[in-house]
Amino acid sequence: MKKIFAELGKFHNFIAISLFLIFSISLLRMQSLVNQELSPPECRVKKWDVPLSLTNKNIFIQNKKVVLIERTPITCCQSDTSCLDEIIYGKIQDKKALLTAIDRSLQYLQTEAAAAAYQKYPVAGISRDRVFKSLQRFREILLKTNSATELHTAIEREFVYYQSVGKDNKGTVLFTAYYEPLYAASRVPTAEYRYPVYQLPPNFNSWSKPHPTRLQLEGADGLQGAKGKLRGLELFWLRDRLEPYLIQIEGSARLQLTDGTQTTIGYAGNTAYNYKSIGRELVNDGKLPLEGITMPIILDYFQKHPQDLNIYIPRDRSFVFFQENHGEPAQGSINVPLTAERSIATDKSLMPPGALALIRAAIPFVNSTGNMEERITSRYVLDQDTGGAIKGAGRVDYFLGTGKIAGDRAGVTVSDGQLFYLLLK
Repeated sequence: MKKIFAELGKFHNFIAISLFLIFSISLLRMQSLVNQELSPPECRVKKWDVPLSLTNKNIFIQNKKVVLIERTPITCCQSDTSCLDEIIYGKIQDKKALLTAIDRSLQYLQTEAAAAAYQKYPVAGISRDRVFKSLQRFREILLKTNSATELHTAIEREFVYYQSVGKDNKGTVLFTAYYEPLYAASRVPTAEYRYPVYQLPPNFNSWSKPHPTRLQLEGADGLQGAKGKLRGLELFWLRDRLEPYLIQIEGSARLQLTDGTQTTIGYAGNTAYNYKSIGRELVNDGKLPLEGITMPIILDYFQKHPQDLNIYIPRDRSFVFFQENHGEPAQGSINVPLTAERSIATDKSLMPPGALALIRAAIPFVNSTGNMEERITSRYVLDQDTGGAIKGAGRVDYFLGTGKIAGDRAGVTVSDGQLFYLLLK
């Protein structure tokens, strides 16, 4: 699920971020989606911003800047259905998904990795024990309550919020989304399946720096890997030049193999280069306009100009290696499987790993007519992932699941919202 950056680590999904983010981070928000079910202005904006009275409360200081602000839970407006995570009490599987994500975070919080992470965690008042007990109590309440209103009332009574000050010190957080793509692939090269993804070289730690660039490793056309350091490291072959690159962007993929079976691959390592956005490069070269750019627009450009793939993909010097995960779901940076619409990625130098959070943002959904529409949505999520491009208090990447619909939604997810962590009083 993010991007390819110099910080390696052992995180499967360290690099996964949404295709939209990869191609158009810092580009303008698309205007074409229709906002529906909008709450009144005082509920939609003012009520959710960091209160001015709290901005001087130094919960955590990094470079003399407050990052998290403790505040009481927000009382919902009576007519504001977007204030509540109502989907939990709709279909049984929706509550089950949240419980699954909670259990995975509880599992992580009992590991040595979590102990080490929280030993170094710099936010005063947020400890592994407090996060663990908060999750346990939230889980108990979730099982006992029968409505979103009842759940919210219990949270107001027992929990406090730690709100991210966001990118503007007012609580504004930029939300994007990512997903696990599904592609056709082959275990052996054929005339149809020519473009490889590669496993991590066994001697990778001995590679001298600077590492070879993408161009040096696989050539401009993506077919020259067998002539150099990548020889014999081919893991699977895909049909399209762009697909292996998009898998590197997302950090994982589900593959439909030619023998009718499926498997999964996930992040195993990457070269020590920062990612360069090919979407940004297209804009810089005047190939596409800055305003309104989305992933579908970028993909459409390359469909019409496939020869340009050999120009723009090599401009990104970074390169990602994979391992076969034999059907296991995509994992986050805390080494637990991600849960669709219940897992997020944040900057783990600032935000508590595995913790329970509430997000509120405009998220695109496919409506009954098959069109995409935005709805301001509140969701309880678990902070289970990270990404090299997800930096600072003003960024969240939202995991939307596997396959085309998830990809379509991720490709047009970009909105400002708010991020809160829920902890017991």
